[in-house]
Amino acid sequence: SKMAAATQLVLLVCGVAVFRTAVVSSFAIDLDDSFKENREDDIWLVDFYAPWCGHCKKLEPIWDEVASEMRSVGSPVKVGKMDATIFAGVASEFGVRGYPTIKLLKGDLAYNYRGPRTKEDIIEFSNRVSGPLVRSLSTQQLFDHWQQRHLVFFVYVGGESPLKEKFFEVASEMIVYTYFFSASEDALPQDITVQELPAVLVFKDGTYYMYDEYEDGDMSSWVNKERFLGYLNIDGFTLYELSETGKLVVVAVIDGKNSSEEHASLKDITHEVATGYREQFHRFVDRCFAYLKN
Repeated sequence: SKMAAATQLVLLVCGVAVFRTAVVSSFAIDLDDSFKENREDDIWLVDFYAPWCGHCKKLEPIWDEVASEMRSVGSPVKVGKMDATIFAGVASEFGVRGYPTIKLLKGDLAYNYRGPRTKEDIIEFSNRVSGPLVRSLSTQQLFDHWQQRHLVFFVYVGGESPLKEKFFEVASEMIVYTYFFSASEDALPQDITVQELPAVLVFKDGTYYMYDEYEDGDMSSWVNKERFLGYLNIDGFTLYELSETGKLVVVAVIDGKNSSEEHASLKDITHEVATGYREQFHRFVDRCFAYLKN
């Protein structure tokens, strides 16, 4: 009968739904105290959590989505989760001090994730850190490909040099935040002029800026400041990250629901100052412009 057929269909749909839920949740592997010895050469993305932690509970469904998507695209990174209250000794060895703590474990290195706890941001972090520390840009086509995908990235141009060694050293520290590349001068677009090699450049805000050791000082500090766009939308996390760079932050507070000309004008003026007058203040008063939607 139609009723029986409908009932069977509902049961079938429910059965599929239950099955899919079970499969998705199983993608994040539950880890125990044998993990440290058995992980061998695998790359792991691990959520160290506490069952009573509210932020951990909020992350749980997102973590399942991360595990599901990374497995579906064939990522070499294994996704796991560990109850850090039960396996406190292992968590402590990996430097876990709070919950949740997300780490990518690659060989003897452990990279802390400090970004927004969204599926997209976590997967982006995993893809970036699990790959080469410094990626090669061998052609202009490859350069264009990466420039279209990323708003900010750093490039070393030239051959072997102490500057290159320093660039790789900084990349090992800052890969958790941004991308690093090496390229020959031929791989750069024709409108990019490098007056002296070797050189380190940051590409952002529709243009590029060159690192000057005498003007900019320590390369690590320079990268930490330049990894932000000159004008960006901020939240509590981004504001905290900016505060650690030593930048002065000019914030325009905008009512996101207000479409008045006054609010639009304030945003436009801030953007114009941030992008049009960078050179007037950049090296002398290091500041960043941002807008906060209320």
